[in-house]
Amino acid sequence: AKRKCFSPFPSGSRSSKTFKPKKNIPEGSHQYELLKHAEATLGSGNLRQAVMLPEGEDLNEWIAVNTVDFFNQINMLYGTITEFCTESSCPVMSAGPRYEYHWADGTNIKKPIKCSAPKYIDYLMTWVQDQLDDETLFPSKIGVPFPKNFMSVAKTILKRLFRVYAHIYHQHFDSVMRLQEEAHLNTSFKHFIFFVQEFSLIDRRELAPLHELIEKLGSKDR
Repeated sequence: AKRKCFSPFPSGSRSSKTFKPKKNIPEGSHQYELLKHAEATLGSGNLRQAVMLPEGEDLNEWIAVNTVDFFNQINMLYGTITEFCTESSCPVMSAGPRYEYHWADGTNIKKPIKCSAPKYIDYLMTWVQDQLDDETLFPSKIGVPFPKNFMSVAKTILKRLFRVYAHIYHQHFDSVMRLQEEAHLNTSFKHFIFFVQEFSLIDRRELAPLHELIEKLGSKDR
């Protein structure tokens, strides 16, 4: 039951290591059971119900498992359109004309830098991968407590992953349509949005670039 993510980068690139699943959640582990539960409820088609915390489960654990899963999903979705997302086609990381993102991680790059979308997404995914691989932040063993700052780290990861969806929708949706990937993209994004809404994980202002789409997705479920 290993889920592989293919790399959208050429193997010689510094980032060829970036686009891999964080760590395949080991079979037989509690996190694996939670992932299976998530997949089963997703199959029911009721996404509002699918994102709810299963009875008796730890909130941090549920958010951790789903964050890993969204990271893997976004890897694959972005991987399908990387050939269209280049230094020349996307010289800035934007989500439509009104929203532009500059990269800073607070450690290696403290002052936000303006860079192309592929470079920004490379930085972003490398940074997320590093967080997910940090056992002190995302413990994979049962009984190892989550750190006190876990929720704020998870919120930052999800806020940044949203920006990849926003870039794909605004700048590359025509390519997604040509590849007939729009149903996959829409389902993944809807699942993501319902999840972050359920636990208030992303500030409404951050969601503004896709506000209309979010409204549309939500209205279908009322």
